[in-house]
Amino acid sequence: MTHWITADWPAPAHIKAATSFRTGGVSTGCFSSLNLALHVGDSAESVWENRRAIKRMLNLPAEPAWLQQTHSTQVVNADNMFALPNADASYAHDNETVCAVMTADCLPILLCDVHGTTVAAIHGGWRGLLHGIIQNTVQHMPAVELLAWLGPAIGPNCFVVGRDVQCAFVEQSVLFREAFVSTAPDKYLADIYKIARIILNNVGVRRIYGGSYCTVTQQAQFFSYRRDGQTGRMATLIWKQTT
Repeated sequence: MTHWITADWPAPAHIKAATSFRTGGVSTGCFSSLNLALHVGDSAESVWENRRAIKRMLNLPAEPAWLQQTHSTQVVNADNMFALPNADASYAHDNETVCAVMTADCLPILLCDVHGTTVAAIHGGWRGLLHGIIQNTVQHMPAVELLAWLGPAIGPNCFVVGRDVQCAFVEQSVLFREAFVSTAPDKYLADIYKIARIILNNVGVRRIYGGSYCTVTQQAQFFSYRRDGQTGRMATLIWKQTT
């Protein structure tokens, strides 16, 4: 049984990218079973065993460059990480540096250039998307054509937000109006995939793939904070394999 999704995009052959399912690990209860995040209530022993498992499953060349995610717009160079940084995106130029973000409804976004010289992973919650996490990450990418892959996130029929969120985006650009559907007074369904596509297009990224999953409704495959409250996290990873 496969416990991950391989990114379906036309990246160069030496670019490897995947998102873990919630299956295939040792965690129990609401964290069942491949929870990869510390500090969410699961035992540290289970998480480290799960991290060793995903490293074996994906044949990772190194320990992923894990981040302390805070819904910020901070971007770090994963090639030079010696501690757990407070950041929500990382990029790498070196071979076999594994960029990673963890999610359970937020949108994981992977980037690489068409020549496969640089890779990046972004944790795209609505706050980070609103305040520029994609733009900040793209600044660290080569000035050539980029590819983007949108990993599993909360689907457009499940992401209920308030008018404050809708207004914050629309005040930035009227293009965001198409990403929100009014369902009740001061309530909207938000399409986080569409929000990301609009931002990526605005910074010149046209080749965008993925974006067809829903972490809320696909309960057997994915953790979902909105659905379950206390829960685990999947990991989305990207690296340059030595050829």
